[in-house]
Amino acid sequence: MKNISTEEFVEKVKCGEALNIIDVREPFEVEQGMLKGALHIPMNDIPERMDELDKEQAYYIVCAHAVRSANVTQYLLGNGYKAMNVEGGMAVIAPMLSE
Repeated sequence: MKNISTEEFVEKVKCGEALNIIDVREPFEVEQGMLKGALHIPMNDIPERMDELDKEQAYYIVCAHAVRSANVTQYLLGNGYKAMNVEGGMAVIAPMLSE
């Protein structure tokens, strides 16, 4: 599986790099905050919503603690998509971005 470190991902976000981010957390979780520009697709909705994704684009997958995002990344890779799991998840990312 492809991973990106929390530090590397946060640096890309802070630099304003154009990223295709998919947040796979549940709706009640994203109410607490979501990365600007991220597409919200809860993990269980991924199979039925994959047609919204472009196989030519690379996607950064995030969740709360990088467990669900790892599963979704593996699923997308297995279906021909370019996906990368963001290590640490929002629990680690959010505090780093508020520094």
